[in-house]
Amino acid sequence: MVDPVRRAAVAALSLVAAGLAPWSVASASGRTAPRAGAVPGGPRPPAELLGSEIRRLPTSRKVVALTFNAAWDESGVDTVLGELRRRKLAATFFPTGEFAEAHPAAVRAMGAAHGLGNHSHSHPYFDDLSTAERAQEVRRADAAIRAASGVEPLPFFRFPYSATSEESVADVNELGYAAIEFTTDTNGYLGPEGGMSVDEAVERAVDALAPGAILQMHVGSTGDGVVIDAQALPRIIDAVQDEGYEVIDLRGLLSPAGVR
Repeated sequence: MVDPVRRAAVAALSLVAAGLAPWSVASASGRTAPRAGAVPGGPRPPAELLGSEIRRLPTSRKVVALTFNAAWDESGVDTVLGELRRRKLAATFFPTGEFAEAHPAAVRAMGAAHGLGNHSHSHPYFDDLSTAERAQEVRRADAAIRAASGVEPLPFFRFPYSATSEESVADVNELGYAAIEFTTDTNGYLGPEGGMSVDEAVERAVDALAPGAILQMHVGSTGDGVVIDAQALPRIIDAVQDEGYEVIDLRGLLSPAGVR
């Protein structure tokens, strides 16, 4: 009998070679698509996605995805949304459940024009949690994001602190989520008090440019009211486009074509 893990690995590699696989798989685990009812309604992530976190889209095209976490205040939301609207570009936002409860209008505005992922409810380290506690964090966030936005969230989960493990990825996969991480964080969230500047945030984004790069930014500040990523966004987009890259919408990854 052919080993099922080996068979899954061969199948995944074949899809990637054919340009049909919409997701990058760092390891072949043989896991199948999430069971029905894992999360309420909505699209399911393809099986090729499961088993590892996604840090770069599997494509040779010069495309990049813009993503924003929302876990603190909403100081930069209007600026970020306004710039994306002006440029007619899409991004994916990852609010926590607590953010959605505290700032429902901000989450509603995000969801009206862009995809919404799940960034946990209270932003804990998932390595410190049991499987049941992880499930509670994900489900509470899902309910809060749905209530605030009035739209169907994407089956995308981003780990707090990007702290992933094989076990925790398997747990969120079982709940029906792809683990979407990032190629680089601009580190704008550190703010001036953390030694960051707009110039440095832009430089980090530009240095990470490669086909399929996923950029992580933040819509809030850590308390000083300065949202470096909101200030840096116009320059980041300019740099991305000047280098010949196209900004893509992660929602497209759920289509049969994916990213080729």
